[in-house]
Formats: sequence, structure tokens, C-alpha cells
Amino acid sequence: MPAERRLAPGVFVTGTDTGVGKTLVAAALARHLRDQGLRVAVMKPVETGVADPNQAGPDAALLRWAAGCQAPWEDVAPLRLRRPLAPALAAEKDKVFVDFSALVETCQRLRRNHDFVIVEGAGGLMVPLAGGLLIADLARAMELPLLVVCRPDLGTINHTLLTVFSAQTMEIPVCGFLINGMPDAPDEAMGDAPHALAALASTDLLGVLDRVDAADEQAKVEALAGQIAQLPTYRTLRYNLAWPSEPSV
Repeated sequence: MPAERRLAPGVFVTGTDTGVGKTLVAAALARHLRDQGLRVAVMKPVETGVADPNQAGPDAALLRWAAGCQAPWEDVAPLRLRRPLAPALAAEKDKVFVDFSALVETCQRLRRNHDFVIVEGAGGLMVPLAGGLLIADLARAMELPLLVVCRPDLGTINHTLLTVFSAQTMEIPVCGFLINGMPDAPDEAMGDAPHALAALASTDLLGVLDRVDAADEQAKVEALAGQIAQLPTYRTLRYNLAWPSEPSV
């Protein structure tokens, strides 16, 4: 009987706040890894605000496109909910059962069949998922390191430190954080944020991504993927996320 395939490395992407661009960053990372020749799987365990739950939501669709992922939609986007609310409330309103164990098993299945897996959470770590469970509980159960996406403007130090410290308190490994959306002419608070966070966050700053103005989401992903390849912190990003140098056989 053949041995079971090992679980591939991966990352669980979370944000410090709504609107920080974690879907774009997750998709850009997926596109970059795909360009390296890796078989990348993506997963959006729960997406709310999906107009037609029989179809994939925009976040899951963007992730799958970026990765060139051929996994079935049931694995990429297993839980799609109509209302733009926290998952626990949206599921209650839609009378949908959140099968926590099934979400974890889906992630493991993707890890057995790909070189790298990117899971994007819903909102931040403390977002209610179901019952007494949070998105943080899902990240911990999936046993993936956390990549925190944060914004550069005023308030980001507090939000980022709270996210990192909460993860560490819950014994969720944090591989680092990315600052997304730095403008061409940052104000004083924005300009100081990378240095302050690098000194205070007790985890690695893996890069600062510039704000991208593009016609559509796919063009933004392509631009951000190009930025990732040119980051001064690229080697640290690659090491901390532990992605393989070549596809597995």
C-alpha cells in the first residue's frame, strides 16, 4: 500500500481590518508562485456577500484565476453565503451549517495534491465563524502559519500588534506581515509605520507593497505579483513561507 503523500506547505492569510487588500495580496502571492512553476492551491473557506451562492464569489474567483488552480469549486470555495455579514451570522440567516471539520479536511486534501496552499480567511482573526468558533480557530486547526496583511495609515500599529499578539496568545504561528497599499507620497504616519511595526511586532516585516491603481482586479494582482518578486525582503518572505524551490514529482 503506497504511503500517504505528505502535506504541502502553505499559509493562512488574514487581515488586520476590512479593506486592507488581503484578497489581492493572497492572489498576487498565488500568481507569483504559479509563475515559479509551482502547483498552487487556493481556498476561501467562507465568503459572505455572494449574490448567488450557487456560483463562486468574487474573492474565490480571483484567487482561483491567479493560481491557475484546477481544484473543484467545492474545495476552493466550500461555503458561500448571501449576506455581507460575519460568517456566523450570515450562515444563521441563510440557515447553512458551518462544518468546521469538513473545512479543515478540505485544506488537508488540497495540501496533499499541490506544492503550496494559500487559504484566505474572512476579515480578521476575531471574526465569528460558527457557534463559539472564530476564524482564528480555523487557522489553528488547519496548522498553517499566519501571514498578516495590514494597511500603512494611522491606526495600523495598534491593529497589527493586536492581531499578531492575539495569534501568538492562541498559539498560532505567525510567519510575518506585509504592509499593503503604500502611496507614492506617504504622510508622516505612513512613512514611519514600517519601521515602527518592524521594531514592535515580534515577527518579520516581509515587505511593503505600493498602492496599485489599475483598471480591474486581475490587473492589480499582476502588478502586485511583480512587486513581490522585486521586494528587498524577498529572501525572507520565501524562507518564512517555506515554499519549495521546484514542483514536487
